Amino acid sequence: MIGKGKKVPKLKGTLGDGSTLALPTLSGRWVVVFFYPKDNTPGCTNEAKDFRDRYAQFQARNAEVIGVSRDSVRSHANYAAKHELPFPLVSDADEAWCQAFDVIHEKVLYGKRYMGVVRSTFLIDPDGKLFAEWRGVKIPGHAQAVLESVPTA
Repeated sequence: MIGKGKKVPKLKGTLGDGSTLALPTLSGRWVVVFFYPKDNTPGCTNEAKDFRDRYAQFQARNAEVIGVSRDSVRSHANYAAKHELPFPLVSDADEAWCQAFDVIHEKVLYGKRYMGVVRSTFLIDPDGKLFAEWRGVKIPGHAQAVLESVPTA
């Protein structure tokens, strides 16, 4: 698991358009990585829209936003288009990103236990080190709190 102040692994992932995003290519910028359970679910969509609505403000602070879930590349492409998401969505089908950030844990839904993505967000500094983390995220006000944690230039 990545600890605060530690270097983040050099992860790569496939985006909805089929291209590859590599974290090291974002060196020199702040990077917000938010993990969410599933495309096109109410909570995840509200969270993505909150980041979308603040995206220009993140960009103004030299920060890139990246969404990550285990959904397919095709699902991400459709989801991003449907909700006009301006930031990349990484398809983490092999769970490499999820494992690196330790976001897959046991969850309970209607009494049934299963392993799922725990809604979490991580802020990486321009040197590629973990600066801040939010685990077990509650959506209302979260994107704003993350934005306020990104230092202004």
